Amino acid sequence: MSLSHLAQSIATSPTMALNEQARLLRERGEAVIHLGIGEPKNKAPINAILSGAARLSSGDVKYSPADGIPSLKKAIIRYTEDNYGVTVAPENVIVTSGAKQSVFNILYTILNPQDEVIVLAPYWVSYPEIVKMVFGTPAIVTPEDGSFIPRMADVERAIGRNTKAIIVNSPNNPSGVVYPEELIAAIVETCERKGIYLIMDDIYHKLVFDGRHAPPCYQFTDKDVEDSRLIVVNGVAKLYGMTGFRVGWTIAPRRLVEIMTNVQSQMTSCVSVLLQAAAEGALTGMQSLVESLRLTIQNNRDVTLQELKAFDGVRVTPPEGTFYCLPDFRAYNGDSVALAKFLLDRALVVTVPGKEFGIEGHLRLSYAGTVKDVTEGIARIRWALDPNSPNEIYIGDRRMVRDWV
Repeated sequence: MSLSHLAQSIATSPTMALNEQARLLRERGEAVIHLGIGEPKNKAPINAILSGAARLSSGDVKYSPADGIPSLKKAIIRYTEDNYGVTVAPENVIVTSGAKQSVFNILYTILNPQDEVIVLAPYWVSYPEIVKMVFGTPAIVTPEDGSFIPRMADVERAIGRNTKAIIVNSPNNPSGVVYPEELIAAIVETCERKGIYLIMDDIYHKLVFDGRHAPPCYQFTDKDVEDSRLIVVNGVAKLYGMTGFRVGWTIAPRRLVEIMTNVQSQMTSCVSVLLQAAAEGALTGMQSLVESLRLTIQNNRDVTLQELKAFDGVRVTPPEGTFYCLPDFRAYNGDSVALAKFLLDRALVVTVPGKEFGIEGHLRLSYAGTVKDVTEGIARIRWALDPNSPNEIYIGDRRMVRDWV
């Protein structure tokens, strides 16, 4: 069978693969705990459900404009004004099938073969693969001091004659860190001065803790959206717990949005009008649920950090946002892929290897689920790894005895 070399070079999404593995284990009746999942447990907002249901009940379910229905774009414009302090036109907005498609459409639109995109490690697993899918080259910048925040000097050293864009995700998946204002300001200034696109993946921008604030990139430029090199990606998936609705959007200069719209029209045509109506309901409905979700996630973060303190040798940088942390497990095993497989086989706990995010020796743990999932999942991990932990544990209704430490 003859297949595309490029397609075969694209890695399987580890998070999607783990979701499927967890589902199959549960179907077999195994007491698996999923600490790899990237979605909160809350139900979709009632306004989103009612808006989508009203559209369905009307029977008016047809094609929409490729760049999104006008009423949803109006809601996105209002959201952008409220949260970013800038006014944009409908022509600066395109609605996509999730923030992931936004990133793909942007890179497909701006890159020529062999153009480079700087990706800051730790990074979301899909960034390098999407860059490669559109014939670009990812240039990874990894902090050398053991932290999860790159130095601006390292970013500048990575910029070359083929650099076309920098992708920034803050609050950061997988580490949970929020990049400091001075770093965002320096990246914005550099991109504007050198004519490099800055792609801000802001999907977690309001899921921050302890009074922190994820600074919007627009506050660091005196250019308007039309003349700027700044591109902002967002969506309803994380903030409203609507991961299955697959609605995201991009704010960008008109010419870029125009080309992205052409690209999207030849791929998916448009986002389902039912899902767009639901997203509009979320954006225009009561926003108190966002704060309620944020507080729940912050409490889960606190429980996670408390439970991880029981580990000897495990180091963790306290997350300042998202619903992930990225503890360092090198005291037990420097091979994160082998370690994640071991924990799934022995303890029935799903984690995501840090290698997939560009940081080996770490595991990404999600606290987006319940407090029970967090406490029991970490207890199982400790039982499997830490010789100072109790030798016996119950996993489901089975009594397990550790005989390998």
